[in-house]
Amino acid sequence: MSIEPIQIVLIAIFLLVAFPVHEFAHAAAAYLLGDSTAKLFGRLTLNPIVHFDRVGGMMTIISVLLGGFLFGWAKPTPVNPANLRNRRNGEVIVAVAGPLSNLVMALIGAFVLRLLLAGQVQAPDLVYQGVYLFVVFNVALAIFNLMPIPPLDGANVLFRFLSPRQVWQLRPILQQYGIFILLGFILLLSRPLSGVIYGVSNFLVGA
Repeated sequence: MSIEPIQIVLIAIFLLVAFPVHEFAHAAAAYLLGDSTAKLFGRLTLNPIVHFDRVGGMMTIISVLLGGFLFGWAKPTPVNPANLRNRRNGEVIVAVAGPLSNLVMALIGAFVLRLLLAGQVQAPDLVYQGVYLFVVFNVALAIFNLMPIPPLDGANVLFRFLSPRQVWQLRPILQQYGIFILLGFILLLSRPLSGVIYGVSNFLVGA
């Protein structure tokens, strides 16, 4: 199996930029809100090696090489909610910080692509394609991680708007079966989800 240059670009986008920045955003938000757990574990950094998860990284590489729906993850950032100054709202802020960082990166990538197109810069197609995919997959990570299913960030957002009793009843179920719900969601709704992702991305780049 031959490896295409764009596949190398995709792997680099995820493992060297999108994942590390996402996890750093979680760590930075937690630290600013009073929890230094991530810093103590050396996770308050943009160093991609620190955030690399062997299984999640390999899944990312394999899914990119095989094509189809991309799947993978970085090492989860350790957070102790008890240390947050505002425990209930603090968890939501820390959770949203990751997807928000991906959205910011998507906006930056879209801005760069618009500049390249407006200036009619003579660059290899790989550059244009790489920048566009940088936008697409950061949008994908932002949307995907906001799904209200553990272990995704959206679960903490969901719990914030439920009563303590509802959280007590729902959290164990979602934590136990969340991964199966997530896989089922991906299998059943990957096509409409891709439509949303590319729709948002095309809007950002003005396509």
